[in-house]
Amino acid sequence: MTSIEETSAPPPREARRKFMVVVDSTPECLTALRYAARRAEHTRGGVAMLYVIEPEDGQIWRSVGERMRQEARAQAEKRLGTLAAEVQALAGITPEFAIREGRPAEEILAYLGEDHDISILVLAAGVGGEGPGPLVSTLAGQMSGRMPVPITVVPGSLSLAQIDALS
Repeated sequence: MTSIEETSAPPPREARRKFMVVVDSTPECLTALRYAARRAEHTRGGVAMLYVIEPEDGQIWRSVGERMRQEARAQAEKRLGTLAAEVQALAGITPEFAIREGRPAEEILAYLGEDHDISILVLAAGVGGEGPGPLVSTLAGQMSGRMPVPITVVPGSLSLAQIDALS
């Protein structure tokens, strides 16, 4: 008579819930980041920031194109460093961050697919009359069926006090 040994999977590692924010130069980005930092602070989670450098359209001389890429990367690093310091001061959290090159929606989906600790994507809606903004429209609308995590859309017109009260 043969016996079947009972095997068990290793215990799951304890994941730290992370809130992801897409960093760019819009004022809405700051709204989303504040909300994510406060939510992470209150839930003992983390913050992940992603900056996507979009490729230049058209033909550019190779040396000029490379110089533009370097400048865009330096600008992304500076922006992420500044915002990381703000998150640290606001919530006592040192955020993770990454810089990608490509189309924003595609890079966001790829990043979410790689970091399984991210549990929520936080975006902020635009405050102008053009609608919620291209990222919100694309990710929460056209690509919502492909999203591996829920999306929280924070109204871009909220005051700092309102964001703090909600988070």
